[in-house]
Amino acid sequence: MPPSLPRLDPIPPRATDPPPGVALVLHGGRSRSTESGERSRLTRLRMLPFARGLSSAGAATYLLRYRYRGWNAPRKDPVQDARWALAEIAARHPGVPVVLVGHSMGARAALAAAGGPGVTAVCALAPWLDVSDPVDQLAGRTVLIAHGDRERYTDPRESYAYAVRAKRVTDRVARFDVHGTGHSMLARARDWHALVRRFVLGELGIEPADPLITNALRRPSPEGLSVALPRNGADR
Repeated sequence: MPPSLPRLDPIPPRATDPPPGVALVLHGGRSRSTESGERSRLTRLRMLPFARGLSSAGAATYLLRYRYRGWNAPRKDPVQDARWALAEIAARHPGVPVVLVGHSMGARAALAAAGGPGVTAVCALAPWLDVSDPVDQLAGRTVLIAHGDRERYTDPRESYAYAVRAKRVTDRVARFDVHGTGHSMLARARDWHALVRRFVLGELGIEPADPLITNALRRPSPEGLSVALPRNGADR
């Protein structure tokens, strides 16, 4: 029996109080499953290094445990869970900015929940999207999307189309093509991690804004929505 509520797992080390910002990390899942979210061990583990990197840099970081493994339309259970988490974070850290980081189904949930309290930006990795996904909630937010070109589970064309629509409601949208990588983000892992770290910490004001990301955000559509991510970004 799935729990009645989702769960926020704080990622050590603990940030200062109040923290400079919060990162809420959402892992992937399945299109439909009412199995307990506790069974999503592999997808959670995939996002743990991202969460640890943000926490070690000073952001108060939480990994969300869903009630269920699936998206489960039309309920969209992970979106409900993300909204619950944002309300909980707002109570724990009032007035502190929040950046959402999601992968696959978690990226879809993060984008859908972007209108929640405190959210200033969303980082969507290999997002599972289609034409039904709304964009109005992104108004006033900064959006970064990254997608590999060797995908077998989600469609980079859909994330590009979503970015085009998002650009109509917020001028701060960038999308990166991560060449040579697939859904797991294991290939070029350092580049994936560096991109997320620089975006989140820059948006929270913990580190200076990264020039690569800033330039992509400033580019007009479509140039800024299909930017090739340089290799070995961690070494720049």
